[in-house]
Amino acid sequence: MSAPLDIDQLQTFIAIVDTGSFTKAADRVFKTQSAVSMQMRRLEERVGKQLFVKDGRGNRLSLEGEKLLNYARRIIRLNNEAIAAFDDNRLEGTLRIGTPDDYADRYMPEIIGRFAKTHPNVELFIVCEPSVDLAEKMTRGELDIALVTHNPRARQSDVVRTEPLCWVASANHPLKEDCPVPLAVGRRDCNWRQLACSALDADGRDYQVLFTSWSSTVVASAVLAGLAVSVLPESALRPGMKVLSQADGFPPLPPVQIGLMKRPGLSPSLANAITDHITACLDNISPAVVPDDLDADGKPYGKGSRTRNLQLVPNW
Repeated sequence: MSAPLDIDQLQTFIAIVDTGSFTKAADRVFKTQSAVSMQMRRLEERVGKQLFVKDGRGNRLSLEGEKLLNYARRIIRLNNEAIAAFDDNRLEGTLRIGTPDDYADRYMPEIIGRFAKTHPNVELFIVCEPSVDLAEKMTRGELDIALVTHNPRARQSDVVRTEPLCWVASANHPLKEDCPVPLAVGRRDCNWRQLACSALDADGRDYQVLFTSWSSTVVASAVLAGLAVSVLPESALRPGMKVLSQADGFPPLPPVQIGLMKRPGLSPSLANAITDHITACLDNISPAVVPDDLDADGKPYGKGSRTRNLQLVPNW
């Protein structure tokens, strides 16, 4: 039977990827740099593949290294869950978590599912409201943790994920040409709405806000019905949506960042437990996958294509 992968080697491998260097990883895992290098050589021998390739003066993951990374994170998480399941000093109490409903729909099933397995004695109290309202609740001490849209001008949060912000429309309903862009967006204080309107203003593109709601379900419904265009982070795209590019007359948008807010005074053990689960689960989410369809010219969709029909392939 094949020998199992070494947990310690996988932890060091992940540390190298997360810190960006062997030297910084050595500090994180409390090993010498030579010990880290030796571990990686043994891991490469174990899988029979080269995990890193030279990139100038540093190293970057090879394609095989990228493949192993996903497995390594899952193995480490499962190992931690198994250890926690037999821990007699398991955490107890109530943890109050806030998140916008679009993040709740995409991220929370994985987060609360894994947390409940490892900490069954902790009650999770979930609040779904816009980021601005969650920030106010955090200020008043009404929440312990909040997953919000990172906006340093309005609130302080630790960035835990960055991904593209996309213009989206229905894949089954063509947009009317020579008309103001019909928008379905959040409330006036929504950061994504402000980014969308500012980009259209700077581009000289006429638009009209037809649907306003802080509910992602309402906004997505307007888009899928072919009634409006909206903006969504890449991981929130749904089947039946298509991404609009500059070729369609839509200006590029800055990336969106997801931030984590923690209440001062929250139990460090409880804060670290949920924070580790949140960051691990966000790392585990794959971007939308573009099928190898053909465009109107008979060519595969690619970077220069006008639109992309997206299928979502989560990693859980």
